[in-house]
Amino acid sequence: MTDSRSEKYFGQALKRKEDPRFITGTGNYTDDVVIPGTLHAAMVRSPYPHAKLGAINTESVKDMPGVVRVLTGQDVKDAGLGSIPVGWLLPELKTPAHPAIALDEANHVGDIVAVVIAETRAQAEDAAAALEVDYEALPAVSSASAALKDGAALVHDDVPGNVAFHWEIGDEAATNEAFGAAPRKVSVKLKNHRLVANPIEPRSSLAQFTPASGEYLLYTTSQNPHIHRLILAAFVMSIPEHKLRVISPDVGGGFGTKIFQYQEEVIVLLATRLLGRPVKWTARRSEAFVSDAQGRDHETVAQLAVSDDGKILGFRVNTLANLGAYQTLFAPAVPTYLYGTLLNGVYKIPAIHAKVTGVMTNTVPVDAYRGAGRPEATYLIERIVDMAAHELNMDPAEFRRKNFIQEDEFPYQTPVALVYDSGNYEPALDKAMGMMNYPALREEQARMKGSNKILGVGLISFLEACGLAPSALVGQLGAQAGQWESSLVRVHPTGKVELFTGSHSHGQGHETAFPQIAADELQIPIEDIDLIHGDTGRMPYGWGTYGSRSAAVGGSALKMALGKITTKMKKIAAHLLEASVDDVEHEGGVFRIKGAPEKSKTFFDIALMAHLAHNYPEDLEPGLEATAFYDPKNFVYPFGTHIAVVEIDTDTGHVKLRNYGCVDDCGPLINPLIAEGQVHGGIAQGMGQALLEDAAYDDEGNFLAGTYMEYAMPRADDVPSFQIGHTVTPSPHNPLGVKGIGEAGTIASTAAVASAVMDALWHECGIAHLDMPYTAEKVWKAIRDARGAQPQAADD
Repeated sequence: MTDSRSEKYFGQALKRKEDPRFITGTGNYTDDVVIPGTLHAAMVRSPYPHAKLGAINTESVKDMPGVVRVLTGQDVKDAGLGSIPVGWLLPELKTPAHPAIALDEANHVGDIVAVVIAETRAQAEDAAAALEVDYEALPAVSSASAALKDGAALVHDDVPGNVAFHWEIGDEAATNEAFGAAPRKVSVKLKNHRLVANPIEPRSSLAQFTPASGEYLLYTTSQNPHIHRLILAAFVMSIPEHKLRVISPDVGGGFGTKIFQYQEEVIVLLATRLLGRPVKWTARRSEAFVSDAQGRDHETVAQLAVSDDGKILGFRVNTLANLGAYQTLFAPAVPTYLYGTLLNGVYKIPAIHAKVTGVMTNTVPVDAYRGAGRPEATYLIERIVDMAAHELNMDPAEFRRKNFIQEDEFPYQTPVALVYDSGNYEPALDKAMGMMNYPALREEQARMKGSNKILGVGLISFLEACGLAPSALVGQLGAQAGQWESSLVRVHPTGKVELFTGSHSHGQGHETAFPQIAADELQIPIEDIDLIHGDTGRMPYGWGTYGSRSAAVGGSALKMALGKITTKMKKIAAHLLEASVDDVEHEGGVFRIKGAPEKSKTFFDIALMAHLAHNYPEDLEPGLEATAFYDPKNFVYPFGTHIAVVEIDTDTGHVKLRNYGCVDDCGPLINPLIAEGQVHGGIAQGMGQALLEDAAYDDEGNFLAGTYMEYAMPRADDVPSFQIGHTVTPSPHNPLGVKGIGEAGTIASTAAVASAVMDALWHECGIAHLDMPYTAEKVWKAIRDARGAQPQAADD
């Protein structure tokens, strides 16, 4: 079929092809997969943050209805399974063992100490609740600063002082010199508190073992099935990689938390091998709170050196990163190479020095959560930049403008390793300020000062690094994985096309966006193209989806594979038309001779001949498919300006997000509708951290926010309609020019909303800093304390 469209698919706001099945409830998620004879697993989890494990009385449940077997840490040890590995190794990194089932000690609330396998889920959960486990409670620590104190309880005996690593970046001497000469210095001590990701679909795994072939099949909620296969096969199960097929069907959100290898995936694989029947586990929401990797949790002291006229001279950072009880897949990279290297932001900062200490605690492990290090860096630098502007009595927008890296300074070498490939920050700032009528907001703020409703305007300019690259470099920095991506394009004899990608979609819209790229290159209707992903048995190797890499890396691999297809089709067409390849043009899905359009072959003609090979070039192989691997030369660097407007009721402390506008630059937009959807969701998540969410622990490591009664997720009435805008600065080093957009909203909005709240409190009461989340009680108390008033009783 030919395509007579005059406009391109790339850049069109097409509705997502995948949405009908999602909105009609016909999606196929891991828990929907049914294999006859499936058993069900229920995890027995430690109620203690730290405890020595005594006897586990398996006899206490063996006669309960449906119980087939109880697994303990001894079963894992007897099976010879390896510890769940770490995927990014820093120099002298301490990596305590992380068994699938705890053997001697439980190290956080939710750590798995036993597993009950039964005929039904209800029977397994009933027996798990009844299983008798002897615990000897041990001292525990929950915060990084507490874990570093003299005499603090050790999480692991082989991690002295609870320090997993020391890491630093930048030039300490140059930074000290900058501070020594600086006329003004601004400092802040802040906490970037812990979060729980809460995707709408809890994690789930279903495993089946075939004894005759020794093959395993694992359905699981994964953002990167090939990585799951590699780690589980090679490092945990010790089986040939090709003996494990991993399928990740529809996934209801990931936000980073479904990147990692978890204990439950190992458990169902072991259980199916031992029992000879399929075994399934799906988390309850209460389990997800204490088993899914959590995010953020930094304690930081930062200082900014500035001149009297507002030029940044130096930046000094010291961060304690809480890693939780175990090192997980990306955990060492998030507070180091994904955080420290982003501390330059969008500014010209001559000298930067950062130290990061990774600390073990008796809490749920911390790893990548949407943005992964970039939100932490953005919040830190934008918070202290605001404080510097206040110190100098400058408008925050003008302070930023004064310090921007300029358009003609790219590529720009930062003091913290990265080389920014391209950028143009002032147009995004100007567009956002115009869109939000920034001067009018400042006038309104002045009018409201002193009333019981005060206004805050938070303006931040940010940058992120997406698509980790290149593989050789990240390998030198400690990554135990490549960062390239693959794509296979298969054209069938009928002219229909399948695209295979190692990227994985769990809300990003791959099934629409990738065919948009292909439809333009092949010049056929998008309806003739399908995308296949999420199954290691069907596609080339790939590294999955995280770090906003799908379009920039996966899309580039696809573009390269498509180019190979059209090149081959031109050769076939030239042979059929008895012409030189240079004389053949491809337009509207038709291959024709330049200057003689009546001599042509359709896309279908070429596809069919490629498979029949009846009249075919001698130097070409039959068939029509191509594979490409793309290893980027550099990160891509999206950027933008976000402006949040909050209204604070000084009588109650309630913060209302009244308006929000943003201008993002992620290069050319493949699908503006999908891009805006990603930004909307990201903003909601980021404002959730600033105003509502807090994965709080007490000092002894007990989790205080294990349900939605205690953990406040943002709701529809918490967020306003968003004003969305874009500028376009293409990336110079990938064939599409695209950057990432999936994490931008979250990276920017936490800082923007925090900036708005602090802007209101600064102008009203002179409050320089308050840690998130900005709950009504916290804000009310801060206002009262700043005004010197004593809190009144509720009935006064």
